[in-house]
Amino acid sequence: MSTASGTSPAGSRPRVTRAEYCVIACAEAWRGDGEVLASPMGLIPSIGARLARRTFSPDLLLTDGEALLVDPDGTVEGWLPYRQHLALVTGGRRHVMMGASQLDRFGNQNISCVGDWERPARQLLGVRGGPVNTLNNPVSYWVRKHSRRVFVAKVDMIGGVGYDSAAAAGPSATRFHRIPRVVSNLGVFDFATPDHSMRLASLHPGVTVEEVVAATGFEPAVPDDVPYTREPSPAELTAIREVIDPRGLRDREVKG
Repeated sequence: MSTASGTSPAGSRPRVTRAEYCVIACAEAWRGDGEVLASPMGLIPSIGARLARRTFSPDLLLTDGEALLVDPDGTVEGWLPYRQHLALVTGGRRHVMMGASQLDRFGNQNISCVGDWERPARQLLGVRGGPVNTLNNPVSYWVRKHSRRVFVAKVDMIGGVGYDSAAAAGPSATRFHRIPRVVSNLGVFDFATPDHSMRLASLHPGVTVEEVVAATGFEPAVPDDVPYTREPSPAELTAIREVIDPRGLRDREVKG
């Protein structure tokens, strides 16, 4: 356990990089999910999903991003027909980890535009699968660079549906809606508060609460005692470094 100041305990980071803590934090998103389709989007989430499958979540289904089910090493183990994929997506049996250009305190996500929707300052990807994903299955988020530009008081456009928006839409929107966690290069966040607003759940070693608050455009809930993101086991480090990502691409995405 850390104190709320976030000072690292002595000897807590032997040879572990910030990127590897991020991988562990992403992997933990799928802990206890059982036999669901893991859909990681991006490098660090993909390494995390493969690590979870190799270790504590062996029932996860991994895909090649198209139509095949694969083992953690990429070996094909089955075919996922499009119809079956849709059944998983709409029935709560898929857990996506998406990116976000903006996220607000209730977990509303934006990857569509920055500024006024009618005359945006910047056009982004569009909502893509955000509405369907968030209303039909659990969705977590990965943010590679934590800043006030991403963690905003209110998103400019809702693509991924947050807790307040889902509640306002009624029971049909909340049946499968769940945001297990948000992982950034500074720490891990959840929504375990009475109003389902964002809470600081753990700090990556070397990060302080003050750093997180300064880099966030709203006031997240901060417990009196904030733990550190857990240490990877020796076996997990070996899997990350020698099997899943031997080229060390993770450390190019997250520095430190």
